[in-house]
Amino acid sequence: MTQSPEGLTARLLDAAQAAGADAADAIVIQGTSLSIDVRAGVLEQAERAEGIDLGLRVFLGQRSATVSASDTRDGTLDEMAVRAVAMAREAPEDPNAGLADPTQLASDIDVSRLQLHDPAAEPSPASLQEDAQDAEAAALAHEGITQVQSASAGYSSRAVHLAATNGFSAGYHRTSRGLSCVAIAGTGTGMERDYDGDSRTFQTDLRDPQEIGQTAARRAVARLDARKPPTGGFPVLFDERVAASLIGHLLVAANGSSIARGASWLRDAMGQPVLPEHLSLVEDPHRPRASGSRPFDAEGLPTQRRSIVEDGVLTGWTLDLATGRKLGMPSTGNAARGASSAPSPTNWNVALTEGSASRDDLIRDMGTGLLVTSMIGSTINPNTGDYSRGASGLWVENGEVTHAINECTIAGNLRDMLRALVPANDARPHLSRVVPSLLVSGMTLAGN
Repeated sequence: MTQSPEGLTARLLDAAQAAGADAADAIVIQGTSLSIDVRAGVLEQAERAEGIDLGLRVFLGQRSATVSASDTRDGTLDEMAVRAVAMAREAPEDPNAGLADPTQLASDIDVSRLQLHDPAAEPSPASLQEDAQDAEAAALAHEGITQVQSASAGYSSRAVHLAATNGFSAGYHRTSRGLSCVAIAGTGTGMERDYDGDSRTFQTDLRDPQEIGQTAARRAVARLDARKPPTGGFPVLFDERVAASLIGHLLVAANGSSIARGASWLRDAMGQPVLPEHLSLVEDPHRPRASGSRPFDAEGLPTQRRSIVEDGVLTGWTLDLATGRKLGMPSTGNAARGASSAPSPTNWNVALTEGSASRDDLIRDMGTGLLVTSMIGSTINPNTGDYSRGASGLWVENGEVTHAINECTIAGNLRDMLRALVPANDARPHLSRVVPSLLVSGMTLAGN
């Protein structure tokens, strides 16, 4: 008889204790996914997958080991436990290892208020194919589009359950529905491509396929006849599509694992300004229908709304239990893990304070500079914050977009860049990182 994820975690904990573990936790992730790709109006690929992943972490004193499997037979569960205990015996001691104290655990968990699961039936392959075809057709109908590289639609559903010998046992169910289109404009060596897409928890929230196709097409056409920018110092406006990457660099530097290793340009910045004083960066793992929402973290601790940066000032690191213990601080409830890995600190939903100006306002006010719409590669010095990335986008001359730009490098220092941010008001509120377009003055461009 097929066991539930909850039953499997309980069975893994029993096996671990029978094998000699002092303590253990287990995670089971069970899910299905369906993806459809169309090309030239016909089905190109259809794929459906069903699977289950089991992860077991055991402790012998302060020695630990993690094992995983995708087989739910009793013999496999017993073998996992025996292997994990044998591995733990050979592992080095870690003074920061260990489960949460029972008093720290999440209780009165209300998963329903987060709306992580769409109760609607799984979409049929035919309906996914129709959405992808509609997006492709809309892109091809746009003047200047020569072909569509891909149009894809997908759906996934998964159940997650976590249990530990400290008494924690809880789970949740999550769904996701997505649609994307990549359009190509021009011919030969003058071809350019761009994309648009959407991903939502609830199918009814998904944007219209025609809109996605049209937006992908419009973006691709705008990239035609690209040239290199002049070399020098210019303002750079990071389009909302790529602006979250700047905040991502801040989050990495404020992650407890980076701080504990001493490999962070923010390691001495606690309590200091890192953003303009009118900006805050808030993490909220309880936003309904958001992909980064969690009722509890991967160590069974309650998740919580908190300020990472408040009024420009850095107020806290992102911590799980082990990194918190190493730094002499409590966990912030940010542990994440997969079946084959131990927990590590990870951010949930974050939102940066928006500005009052539109993106068009910032384009008008920036004078002459670069609007970045895509980036490739990355050279970030984790200790100094020195920043260099390949970029492409649109050139702005006297407050107006004039032509496309490619083959350029933008460079600066993240400390200076983040302190100089000017946000627009165009952030998409459903994303896990709600970050608007961001203007940074005085960056270095390398082009001609």
